[in-house]
Amino acid sequence: MTYQLDHIAIGCTDLAQGVAWAEERLGVKMQAGGQHAHFGTHNRLLGLDDGLYLEVIAKNPDAPIDRPTWFDLDNFTGPPRLANWICRSDDVENAQAITGPPVSLTRDDLHWQLTVPDDGSLPMQGGYPSLLKWGAGITPPSGSLPASGVRLTKWEVWHPQADWLREAITLDSDVVCFQSGPIGFKATFETPNGTVVL
Repeated sequence: MTYQLDHIAIGCTDLAQGVAWAEERLGVKMQAGGQHAHFGTHNRLLGLDDGLYLEVIAKNPDAPIDRPTWFDLDNFTGPPRLANWICRSDDVENAQAITGPPVSLTRDDLHWQLTVPDDGSLPMQGGYPSLLKWGAGITPPSGSLPASGVRLTKWEVWHPQADWLREAITLDSDVVCFQSGPIGFKATFETPNGTVVL
């Protein structure tokens, strides 16, 4: 199964703070997002070149829920930072032993399935992507957000099992690479103000 990179996410404890952090570094304004009632989160988005987008996401204090939220946001602390990567797949059940089961979700006129472990954690602590399947006939955010002039040129997944991930995951993307080391992410962007590394 071949995956396609759909979007990347910046996690934060406060959405306004996360948006300000991203805008200061990338030099552009984030665009409208919405709320995810099922998981009690809200977000803002940024259209990237090459059919990708960037999401800033946080728990919504006005939407408490009685289940674990996604993207491991229940355990997120500290300043805003790169928090997850999400890939499209025609078969979101293919790797659910790793990714968790697909959950059906809606936001405004969007509907999709996304794999989420039952405890809301990240697959392999973020080493393996969350898998997404957009609903039939849906135009995803990457196809509807206005252009920002920002391009993701490299997405680095750092993980002690980088070699295994490199062999296990087939990607239709030339920007993703796996690096051996402590778990984390590194993103390189070309922006109207030059190269930015997060």
